[in-house]
Amino acid sequence: MAYTAADVKNLRERTGAGMMDCKKALDEAAGDFEAAVDALRAKGLAAAAKKSSRTAAEGLVGVAVSGTKGVAVEVNSETDFVAKNDQFQDFVRKSTEVALETGAADVEALKAAAYPDGGTVADKLTNNVATIGENQQLRRIKHVAVSNGIVVPYMHNAAASNLGKIGVLVALESEAGADVLEPLGKQIAMHIAAAFPLALNAEDLDAELIARERKIAAEKAAESGKPAEVQAKMVDGAVAKYAKENALLSQLFVMDNKTPIAQVVEAAGKAAGTKIALVDYVRFQLGEGIEKEETDFAAEVAAAAGIK
Repeated sequence: MAYTAADVKNLRERTGAGMMDCKKALDEAAGDFEAAVDALRAKGLAAAAKKSSRTAAEGLVGVAVSGTKGVAVEVNSETDFVAKNDQFQDFVRKSTEVALETGAADVEALKAAAYPDGGTVADKLTNNVATIGENQQLRRIKHVAVSNGIVVPYMHNAAASNLGKIGVLVALESEAGADVLEPLGKQIAMHIAAAFPLALNAEDLDAELIARERKIAAEKAAESGKPAEVQAKMVDGAVAKYAKENALLSQLFVMDNKTPIAQVVEAAGKAAGTKIALVDYVRFQLGEGIEKEETDFAAEVAAAAGIK
């Protein structure tokens, strides 16, 4: 599998490794980008970042809540310019509200739902593409709810009310009042925006991610030359550390960097005189997981002119 200079650049940005190390990793991985990432991490040449912090698409994330339920919706556009367009922002806001009101479980259900201005959400989206002149799409949707308690929204670097690039919802189950749950929920939401948990509990972490970390840990342990039983303990320890750092309830609270989130919630419950449970959350970061093709204007001009 071939690779380009752009792949080397992206690998450097993703891992923080040196250029020659990235090139060598891609050579050894026959151009397989993810395999090269794993190889660099196994050699200790890359930071064990969960995901690149750079967004890979434009648009907006919208959040909406109503008491015990909330929803987050991501709508993509081609450029950030469109994301600042009033018409686009109005569409994201209203579509998110429709998702909350109808309980639409997925993108297709949301598209089929009635839009406040007439027609369906899909009809309005099609009209927006035609009038704004840029491709747009509903990408994903997720609901959270509690039977008794509150869902707290938070938008990091909001572009407008409940619209931005990182939207968070925190679902707290409790009999405590909003005066207790709202500030607690906002603090946890701010933590989620910054700490990027991958699951609520360690048991909920994706099995493929755990298997990948175990493989990387095993390669590192093998290089130590230590006895097999010691290597096994090293691998188990590395996987346990990964799970602890990526599961929300075991992450250290960013406000003090020493208290696990589970203990923060427990302490808040004791202070309020009633149990509080963090039962679910949503963290939508605009464009995460989407490969973005960056245009090199100079390279395009050179290609058009037949210059290599």
